[in-house]
Parts: sequence; structure tokens; C-alpha cells
Amino acid sequence: MNEVCVAAIVFGISICPASAQDSAAGELSFSRCLGCHAIGPEARNKIGPQLNGIDGRKCGSVAGYSYSAANKECGFIWNEANFVEYIGDPKVKIPGTKKSISGIRDAGEARNLWAYLRQFKADGRPK
Repeated sequence: MNEVCVAAIVFGISICPASAQDSAAGELSFSRCLGCHAIGPEARNKIGPQLNGIDGRKCGSVAGYSYSAANKECGFIWNEANFVEYIGDPKVKIPGTKKSISGIRDAGEARNLWAYLRQFKADGRPK
């Protein structure tokens, strides 16, 4: 643990990199997403877009995926805060999205899922 993480713990804020346990828990959560999404070197678009390189990517921008107009025009960049808000209730974050899940309301689980997803570069290889 570095000095920034120690300071973050003392002040009760979370700015430390995700731990292996977080991404492992996120991988378990992602198993529920596999019917619609893929990630990794062989990932292809399914019912939902493949999720490689999601960290820092513009919302609604995966090549070859047929997004709703709402997703094409959402205008934000994927980061932890946007992802946690979106996955908590997709239809509130992007009104008109075709995403049909009710969401992952537990913010800890959503952050763990983000820790797992953000490990993958755009080509699906680990960062």
C-alpha cells in the first residue's frame, strides 16, 4: 500500500487502485453479464457491446454495435463514477437506452465490477 492509499484510508476516501480481491469479485459479478456482453481478446458484440477498453471510452462508441439513439448521444466518458451510476439504474442515467436490466444497486458490487472491466485494453489484453 502506498502513502496516498494510507492517507485515503485515514481520511475515509477511496482513491486507491482496485485490489485483486475487488477485480476477482467483479469477475464473479460479470458472469451474470456474459449472456449480453463479452470481454477479453476474443470478445465480440452480442446483444450488448463488447466491453474491452471501456475505461476512458466515450459512451455509445463501440464499432459495429447498433446503439439506441440515447446511447449514441449520451456524451459522457466511461469512468468509475459514470459506470456505478449507470449500472445502478441504466434507464435513469441514459433515458431511452435499450439496456433492459434492472441494475446493480449495490455500489460495492458495481465498483468491483468496474475494477474487473477496467483491466482490459481495447484489444482485450490485460493492462
